[in-house]
Order: sequence, then C-alpha cells, then structure tokens
Amino acid sequence: MSEEHESGLTLASVQRHIRALYGAKDAARGDLATFVWLVEEVGELATALRSGTREELAFEMADVLAWLATLANLRGIELEDAFVRKYGRVCPDCGLNPCACDPAEKP
Repeated sequence: MSEEHESGLTLASVQRHIRALYGAKDAARGDLATFVWLVEEVGELATALRSGTREELAFEMADVLAWLATLANLRGIELEDAFVRKYGRVCPDCGLNPCACDPAEKP
C-alpha cells in the first residue's frame, strides 16, 4: 500500500489517527462491544447502498473503516501489513493478477 491519498493517509495512518482520537475510550469499551458497533455500521452502510445519497454512502464507508481500525488497534493487528500480506500482489485464491477465480465464488 505505498500509494497515498492527497491527504497522506494510509491504512497505518488511519489506525494511528483513530488510536489518537479514541484510544482510551476504545480500550475501556473492549473488542466485543467494538465489534457490535462495527456490525451496526455495516448495517448502516447497507441502508445507504440501497437508498442513501453519495455523501451518506461515503460517510458510512468511513465509519466502517474507522470501527475496523478500532478493532484492529484493540487486537494489535496492523491492517496495512495484513492487507499487503494477503492481497499485495496476487489473488490469494488463484494466485493471479488480475484474479481469474470463478465470478460466482468468493472473493
């Protein structure tokens, strides 16, 4: 993930930013309650996909990313490292880039 947005954000910097903003509150809440919030935000994302504006959809995606970063922080997972290890060069299932997996299958 060497490409950065104009703001300089990377997955690693997103995690650091969320940790700085909410670290103490997140630690007090714990990972199970944080997971519940993440799932709630995924539900709100589903609603925005069906009937939300583009801005609502973008904000719900940002919320999902923030709660995922929170959960990763609580569990000591570096999302950027994990993403690169799993998806950095080729599809983790078929080993090709671009992916040649059956479209009916995951991913």
